[in-house]
Amino acid sequence: MLHHFQGKDFLKLADFTPEEVSYFVDTAIELKRKRASGEVFEPLRGKTFAMIFEKLSTRTRVSFQAGAAQLGAQTFYMSPDQMQTSRGEPIRDTARIIDRYCDGLFIRTFGQEIVEEFAQYMRNPVINALTNQTHPCQGLCDLMTIKEKKGRYAGLKIGYLGDLWNVSNSLMMGAAMMGMDFYAAQPNENYEPNAEQLAKAREWAQLSGSKIVHTADLEEIATGADVIYGNTWHSMATENKEQRLVDFAPYQVSMRVIGMAKPDVIYMHCLPGTRGEDMLDEVIESKYCVFWDQGENRMHTEKAVLALTTLR
Repeated sequence: MLHHFQGKDFLKLADFTPEEVSYFVDTAIELKRKRASGEVFEPLRGKTFAMIFEKLSTRTRVSFQAGAAQLGAQTFYMSPDQMQTSRGEPIRDTARIIDRYCDGLFIRTFGQEIVEEFAQYMRNPVINALTNQTHPCQGLCDLMTIKEKKGRYAGLKIGYLGDLWNVSNSLMMGAAMMGMDFYAAQPNENYEPNAEQLAKAREWAQLSGSKIVHTADLEEIATGADVIYGNTWHSMATENKEQRLVDFAPYQVSMRVIGMAKPDVIYMHCLPGTRGEDMLDEVIESKYCVFWDQGENRMHTEKAVLALTTLR
């Protein structure tokens, strides 16, 4: 494994080169193979990781804890409302003390600046388990799933139908880095992609020869797609939920949408979704759906991040 990853934070995909992102994916595929064969691989035995989750989580929390255990490490959950930060202790003080106790921090929070500040004051790696701006662990998992199912990245088209938040930002970045075209639903001018993320992704797209398109035209998004990627319409936001349901209604993933894509299209979703809202049972239970393989890959990609970044 590449030693230059050791001690490096995993805050967003844009912090890495396409070659480095590919190495994370290839490592995850190898770790998945080891697990499937029954091989015990515990390079992190004796290591301990702290977890702070300020937002709800099923897949991210369980996959990280299970993956860390498979690598021989221990994890423990720190409830935000029981930490001194809830009474005003500065992040820098909390970060420094966690750094003395633990071999890394896995954190799901609100602002990207929070994970950046933890990383600034910790020597051990900080892993971003989701912020409002990015979800790099999901992005890495999505790339692994696409590589498993399609065998390549270059020249593929992703049609994204869902909220333009953290998941779409990381998927857009990964697609641009790897040479995949990224078409996303933008119902109207009230749903703008993150300007900073979009600008960086366009830089990578120019280098890789791929396209980034935000449009209200469903047919433009779905026609000829290799991947249809669904997501909730209101993410973790609560504001304007009723209006979002109206604006995103034309982008519900149905078999009609699947029919616009290539015959061997795969249907991906970060989950959770809402059956009958952003997705229909007819697609979820079809041969096109790869949710469960994708969900499993969250664990293996997080294992790769842990195995490669933890200081020895």
